[in-house]
Amino acid sequence: MTFKSNARIVYSTDTGGKCPGCGWPQRDCKCSSRRAGSEPIPNRVIAKLRMEKKGRGGKAVTLIYDLPDNAAFRKELCQELKRTCGTGGAVVEGGVEIQGDLRDRVREVLEKKGWLVKG
Repeated sequence: MTFKSNARIVYSTDTGGKCPGCGWPQRDCKCSSRRAGSEPIPNRVIAKLRMEKKGRGGKAVTLIYDLPDNAAFRKELCQELKRTCGTGGAVVEGGVEIQGDLRDRVREVLEKKGWLVKG
């Protein structure tokens, strides 16, 4: 079997290198995931609200975004909002999603905490 000189790779599982810190492939780096989510919480939190329906089969969700990058902070906020609104929700990258168009309830809860709410 001979290969042509102009042959090219069509598919490769190569990830493009290893992380110098942990030795894992760059896409599965373990040291960056440990650093992520540990940003300190500022004294004055500014939360932004919006309602989205796109890509959700017509179902509305309330998205609270531009929150501090602290995983424990976001998880605690999500639990509190789900309990207060009586609905489901999830922590997503950069914020929290609450099922349904509940912007008024969420705004009320966040303002009681002393946060500045935009949107």
